[in-house]
Amino acid sequence: QVEVVESGGGLVQAGGSLTLSCTVSGLPFADSAMGWFRQAPGKEREGVAAIDSDGRLSYADSVKGRFTISRDSAKNTLYLQMNSLQPEDTAMYYCAASAFYCSGWYSLTQSAYADWGQGTQVTVSS
Repeated sequence: QVEVVESGGGLVQAGGSLTLSCTVSGLPFADSAMGWFRQAPGKEREGVAAIDSDGRLSYADSVKGRFTISRDSAKNTLYLQMNSLQPEDTAMYYCAASAFYCSGWYSLTQSAYADWGQGTQVTVSS
């Protein structure tokens, strides 16, 4: 059984930083595609950053240069370092994992992932 658990959300002022973590169990972490998604109130869930099955990174245009995705396979943990946060980054952030092969831009789409966490709230005040 796959388990995905996010942590690290919180309240931060505009311009600040946060690091989200996601621990995953029940699948071959080092070979899995992993992604971060977010959903703001009244908006659809969108892909933020992803590592595909080949280890390539993808980012949404809105976060390029500000957010960094990484993983520590020894700890089965995925990270999202978020810098220069803005009020428009306020959302529930979700971690997703897939043991199936997933490459490139597809890794930023929800349909690529079968396993999801419950989410962690990020609120950026102006």
